[in-house]
Formats: sequence, structure tokens, C-alpha cells
Amino acid sequence: MPNANEDNPRALSQAQDRAVSELLRVSPVADDLARRFQEAGFSLALVGGSVRDALLGRLGNDLDFTTDARPEDVLKIVRPWADAVWEVGIAFGTVGCQKDARVDGAEQRFQVEVTTYRSEAYDRTSRKPEVSYGDSIEEDLIRRDFTVNAMAVALPEKTFIDPHGGLGDLAERVLRTPGTPEDSFSDDPLRMMRAARFAAQLDFEVAPEVVVAMKAMAGRIEIVSAERVRDELNKLILSAHPAKGLALLVDTGLADYVLPELPALRLERDEHHRHKDVYDHTLIVLEQAMALETEGPDLTLRLAALLHDIGKPKTRRFESDGRVSFHHHEVVGAKMTKKRMTALKYSNELIKDVSRLVELHLRFHGYGEGEWTDSAVRRYVRDAGPLLTRLHKLTRSDCTTRNKRKANALSRAYDGLEERIARLQEQEELDSIRPDLDGNEIMEILGVRPGPAVGQAYKFLLELRLENGPMERGAAVAALKEWWAAQEQ
Repeated sequence: MPNANEDNPRALSQAQDRAVSELLRVSPVADDLARRFQEAGFSLALVGGSVRDALLGRLGNDLDFTTDARPEDVLKIVRPWADAVWEVGIAFGTVGCQKDARVDGAEQRFQVEVTTYRSEAYDRTSRKPEVSYGDSIEEDLIRRDFTVNAMAVALPEKTFIDPHGGLGDLAERVLRTPGTPEDSFSDDPLRMMRAARFAAQLDFEVAPEVVVAMKAMAGRIEIVSAERVRDELNKLILSAHPAKGLALLVDTGLADYVLPELPALRLERDEHHRHKDVYDHTLIVLEQAMALETEGPDLTLRLAALLHDIGKPKTRRFESDGRVSFHHHEVVGAKMTKKRMTALKYSNELIKDVSRLVELHLRFHGYGEGEWTDSAVRRYVRDAGPLLTRLHKLTRSDCTTRNKRKANALSRAYDGLEERIARLQEQEELDSIRPDLDGNEIMEILGVRPGPAVGQAYKFLLELRLENGPMERGAAVAALKEWWAAQEQ
């Protein structure tokens, strides 16, 4: 195989064997499409992440191709072949399509993107790349972000193309750029975040010269749109090793521009080491939260774990007795979370959920200081609402003490709270608590029309329900009338 690094022949041969197996699996789709391009007088190659993943033995059904055909020619070729075609990325030379095919005896769905050979670069004041088309695959590959993504397999003959030693870097598990890092990051500053994301996804190391360029050019990330930064950050956070990628963002200074609340957690310790390093604690909490995920990566939970203590720097106080306090950091942190996530253009629903978890993450700690009443447990469940399961996980993850006795006591206390919640839920529909009388009944009993009084009555009955549990209708009506009489005095 050309351009192979002979220093690690065993790793390279294993990668090649995996690639052959993966490429044979997708051949019914890839080869069929390649023949159509060939018949039209064009070239087609599997490229980038698809080749990398094939070499790693993890190629999925999302396939990336590159071609010398211009987008209008690509459309002519894929429209009769694909089951669906979309042109969202056509301004950047990319045509997307969907193809259903029978592979390995089963119907499978493939998402395909075909991109014209291209080069793209940012000017120093623009948020949008300037796209120009190229005429050779070598020209296309040198504009790719990293050497492990700058490999291609020409189809249908399956000729391996690796002009920048990506196969060797893949075997060494290192991220380098095809040209100089400075040129690569000037072309698209988001590639600096992609370096951190790939380090987190693949558990690769970033070459020293790449790290140096990231530190020198970190400020260039400001010309990239918030949406692109957010999407890259999400991929990093949802990866297998997010702490590794986040640490790289902090160490290179990129986090100062995209998530400044994270490096701000590196509070200097006081001379007596009376409080833990909040930054290290946060990364541990994130990893512990990940360990509690049961249905795959959970962006809401991971963001809450990452942001749960961002209010601490603003609320830190050195008390007269030598202690360090962070009073109300959960409330301040919830507001900061909302502000940062809004700036990164997250959805309103996700902002609301993550901010709420940050606000509630300390609520449990009052439980260990004394037995909660049933009313307090109901309020805890009511306030968490549909986030209760995530709140359980976040709260458990927030314990990073090395004191085993203290850790075990916290765990037992939370076990006890969850058991009480389960018992109460058996008795009543705790997670959808409603007053014993609805709005229509309130208006009928009090003889009032819709208005503020109905809302006030509803709130009174809800508090009564939380305090006492379910009430018989007669008792609820009597309590409502008594409350109403007091309002009229």
C-alpha cells in the first residue's frame, strides 16, 4: 500500500485488513455509485472520515465521497440513483443523498455526501468560507484538516491515496495537519476545535506543533459563527473522552473564547488548600455522570455536569473562620448557564433544562442534614419535573470526595431519598402533581370568572396538595371555601 509508514508495520497491516473488510461491506453502494460517475466521465473516491473510520474498523453508513464533477453534474448522476437528494450544502460544493440498499442480507439505509474537489479559506473579517473548486484529488486532500482525514480510496478500483502519511499517523494515533498548522487554521479556524474534538472522539494525541499553533491562533476562533462552534462543542462533549478535549481547549486558550466559564474554574487554592480545585472537580463530575448514562450519551446531563459549578468563581468568599464558601453559586450558575448557552445559540428547551439542573444540583444536600418531610420530597420531585432522573445522576456524580466514609454516607442518603420517592409514587402520581380541584371546579365552587383569583386559588390548592398529599373532594372544597372567605375579609 503506498505511503505506508514502515515504523509500525503490525499496526498498519491491521488497519489495512480492517479497511478491506469495511470497504467490502459498503461496496454494493460505493461501487455502484462510482461506476455511474465513471460512465459520465468523472472520478469518485471515498474520502476523509470515511476512510479513517474504515481503517479503524468503525465505518458506519454515512459515506463521504469526493469528485472532480461539479455540483450540477453530481446532481445529474445521483438523482436517478438515490432515493432522496438534498442540496443544502450545494453552495459549498456538497450534494447529499440517501440510498437504501441490501447489504449483508439486510436492507440498510446509507447517507451519502459527494463533494467537488475544493479549497476554502476565511478572510480575517468573514464568518463564511470562500469556496473554490479544484481539479485534482491531491489538491483537495491538502486542504483537509488533519492527515488522518486526508486519505482517499479511488473507486471502483480501490486504489489507496495517502500523500501526507495519514496511515502512519493513524497507526501512531496522532493528529497532524497536511501542511503547516498555521496555514490549516488560517483556512478555517474551527479546525482548532476539531483538533480537540478528534482527540476526544478517537483518544488521539495532538502533535506538539499543532498545539503551539492553537495557542498562538486561539483568538481567530472569534470569526467563526456561534452555530459552528456550538456544533463542534457538542460533538466533543458527546465523545468517549470529553475531558481530554476540554482540557486541550483550556490549555490552548481556545476555551477563553468559546466557553470562558470553564477555565475560570481553575481557582487558585488558598495557602492552606482548604478547598478543592473546582476545574478538576468539574471534569471528574462529567466523567462520573457519563458512567451513569443508560441510553447512550446524554447532552443535557453532560452539559449540566460541565456547567454545574460555574457560579463558584463569582460567589467565592473567604470566611473569618478560614473556610471558603460559595453561597448561592447554584442560582448564579443557572443564570450564567442560560447566558452562555444563549450566546452559543442552543435551543430554548435545552437551555431551560440545563439551567434548571444547575439550579437544583445542590437541593439534595439539605436532605442529609435532617429527615425531609413527605412534603419536602414532593416538592423536590415537583421542582425537578421530567428532569428528575437526570437530577438523580447529576447529584450522585457531584460527590468527588476521597473520604470513603463521607462518600458512602452521601450515597446511602441518596439511596434513601430515591426509595422514599418510589414509595410515594406508588401511593400517588407524584411526578404529575395537580391540585385536587381543577380550574373549572374552582370557578364553579367560588362563582368566579376566569382571572387572577382562579390562579391564586389553584396555587393555594397545589401548596395544600404538596403539604398534605391527596385530599378527599369534600375536604378540598371546604379548604378552598375557607381560604376564599379569608381573602374577602
